[in-house]
Amino acid sequence: MAPNRLARSVSIVSTVVLVMVLAASAISCGQAKQSSDKIGVAVTILPQAEFVESIGGDRINVTVMVPPGADPHTTELTPSKMTEVAEAKMYAKVGSGIEFELSYMDKIEAVNKNMLVVDCSKGIELVTSVDPNEPGMDPHIWVSPLNAKIMVQNICDSLVQVDPANKDYYEQNRDAYLQKLDALDQEIRSSLANIKNRAFIVLHPAWGYFAKDYDLEQIPIEISGKEPSAQDITRIIDEAKQRNIKIIFASPQFNPQMAEVIANEIGGKVVLIDDLARDYIENLHKVLDEMVQAME
Repeated sequence: MAPNRLARSVSIVSTVVLVMVLAASAISCGQAKQSSDKIGVAVTILPQAEFVESIGGDRINVTVMVPPGADPHTTELTPSKMTEVAEAKMYAKVGSGIEFELSYMDKIEAVNKNMLVVDCSKGIELVTSVDPNEPGMDPHIWVSPLNAKIMVQNICDSLVQVDPANKDYYEQNRDAYLQKLDALDQEIRSSLANIKNRAFIVLHPAWGYFAKDYDLEQIPIEISGKEPSAQDITRIIDEAKQRNIKIIFASPQFNPQMAEVIANEIGGKVVLIDDLARDYIENLHKVLDEMVQAME
């Protein structure tokens, strides 16, 4: 090939490569700008992420402080999460006395003083905790779909406050999600309507609000957040036998060993139900199915 033709070919190839590089750079910058245009919203637990995403849609980015599989009672605040919170426009705290917030909300608010903090428990009637390790009121408000509706409304109001230009968008999404929660509530009531044995045994007492709203009785194994004594275990075994309870519910975040001991004594089994799953509505459908089978 002649030198001038070779040079020309090299020049054409170089030009094409340069155009591709510039195009990729433009796309990357556009994606970065699109991402930066979204509103940063931090939440404490995974179920809140579904609430926020259902309302905020593609206009928000969610940061969850307590990661999947972690326990809000013991999770620590990490530097990476603090960095994300520093960029957030809004923080949706549970607000009911969950231990992570009791330990770290002051630090979280101090790192971003311009961030709007919304209390998702506003308007919810708290009940007394049956776990002395969580003194005061039961913090697990989100397990009740009726409470979830109030939390969703509080989140929507705050998103509108942060981003009033998209008020109609947020409120339309809120209404659509509230309809799903209403349907879930009706399904739970219908499925439990003819259940006679309305008591269930659970390792960690996270389901008090669910039990209250649907006329169930939660029997916890944990005492003061610790393993029960031999006397406590005997009492629970006797109660399970008297009430013909064969299923012991446990949470994935907790060691199920003690639940398995009791299950073996009553000829039953341990079933995991998660009060901290991200897919809130789908998860409560699963929990409902497990409870109906356990109490039939």
